Amino acid sequence: MSADVELDQLTIRFGGFTAVKSASLKIRKGEFFSFLGPSGCGKTTILRTISGFLEPSEGHVRIGGADMAGIGPNKRPTALIFQNLALFPLMSVADNISYGLRVRGVDKATRRKRADELLALTALTGQGDKKVSELSGGQKQRVAIARALAVAPDVLLLDEPLSALDLKLRQHMRNELRAIQQRTGVTFIYITHDQGEALTMSDRIAVMEAGVIQQVGDGRAVYDEPETAFVASFVGENNAFAGRVASVADGMAAVDTPMGRLVGRNPKGLGVGAEAILFVRPEALRLAEGPAETGFSAAVTAVAFEGNMSHVFLAGPAGADGLPRQLTVSVGRGAGQAIPEAGATALVTYAAAQGLVLPAGQIAHD
Repeated sequence: MSADVELDQLTIRFGGFTAVKSASLKIRKGEFFSFLGPSGCGKTTILRTISGFLEPSEGHVRIGGADMAGIGPNKRPTALIFQNLALFPLMSVADNISYGLRVRGVDKATRRKRADELLALTALTGQGDKKVSELSGGQKQRVAIARALAVAPDVLLLDEPLSALDLKLRQHMRNELRAIQQRTGVTFIYITHDQGEALTMSDRIAVMEAGVIQQVGDGRAVYDEPETAFVASFVGENNAFAGRVASVADGMAAVDTPMGRLVGRNPKGLGVGAEAILFVRPEALRLAEGPAETGFSAAVTAVAFEGNMSHVFLAGPAGADGLPRQLTVSVGRGAGQAIPEAGATALVTYAAAQGLVLPAGQIAHD
């Protein structure tokens, strides 16, 4: 079973502080949906409201078309996996998984059968009689998922469940989670500040900042076609050049910036004189030896070698604090480009279609 989840003008306040502001979206039945944003942006508050631990200040939460107003967590068709997993250390793995069924009065034989089914589903066959302390971190994650699925929720809510794992295990568990979701068909709602997690696993992503949903779309949309300066600067790495639009033509805009006049796509239709930020991804920039379609020169401040990729860091335009912002050029090992040394001046170019011009606004590192 699974269900859709609808947020209808959802607002959540704590005293005079508004944690979530008029959030409206519909999460589809059977979808893996992620809320992505920095700490304090309101994503966990939304999750706790969907689960019933918080009540809306305004607006509605609907699950499967039913308004959840006044319905407590134990009566909702949801299950929640906490960040710390909250497994019972003195119980066996099977007893942990079947605990929710025990509370509901299900007999022991049925509980064990269901636990064994979920152990197989989560690649833990034969681990049911072990204690939780005997498992690895990744196995504990899967036990928590199995326990949540045991009560057959329509919606599974996950609050940054991979944050305590090391990088390699997090990457492995991304694939595990996605595979489990696809096998069960349950609606997954996932909270994370990790862009890699959201982009890897999700059917769609809601990017949040300061209680506001900035954009909803699939991973390619929020990465390649960000709608606001915040989304462009938060999702993945991006180089930002603030300035004013100098000219527009054929869906493109030229922006006068401290690094010179730079050109990019103009999806918002900004006019001449508008304050704008032009974004170019590090992987779209190239080190060159002569003039190109559009580009700039900058001093190399450092070079970082990361195996298959080298990152060339450049002194960019000054920020609000008067200090130069760092720009990044990412060069693949097989790109055939000479890597300059720190202290050199680099000519950097890019195809104009790889630049993106958006209205001036808050960016993620400010």
